[in-house]
Amino acid sequence: MTKNLIVDSSPLIVLLKSDLENILPELFEEIIVPEAVWQEVLAGKEDDIAKRKMPHLAWVKRVVNTNSSEIIKNYNLGKGETAVLNFALTISESRVLLDDFAARKCAKALNLKILGTGGLLILAKQKNLISSVSEAVEKVRFSGLWLSDEIINIIKEKAGE
Repeated sequence: MTKNLIVDSSPLIVLLKSDLENILPELFEEIIVPEAVWQEVLAGKEDDIAKRKMPHLAWVKRVVNTNSSEIIKNYNLGKGETAVLNFALTISESRVLLDDFAARKCAKALNLKILGTGGLLILAKQKNLISSVSEAVEKVRFSGLWLSDEIINIIKEKAGE
């Protein structure tokens, strides 16, 4: 397993809203959140759970990124995804946590190690951090992550459920 995980806002928000965020520091030594992602999470409404929890996550390493790749610019991604990918290019042996299809496609083109929320939940089950992937998937779905039935079945199968 890689040491560093650079996290995008969408998976972070659904993990925070579903009360599953604490699996992150159990699986990775360093959880890196670029400033653009930090700001996206804090842009929520005042009563947003993710917005309220974010400033209190002691295990998050908040970073400012100045790197800018032309390849990433060509994908026309959001600020958060762009910051995650640009920062990943500066750290060897890191992995990116992304759910956005275009961002994952760009990460693959850059030969970056990719993990999605579903894969993260599978890892958490393998490490006995959660007892059921099915329950965790329902939590993240309820918290706003769209997953097709086909993807859910693949996640459950890979988790042995």
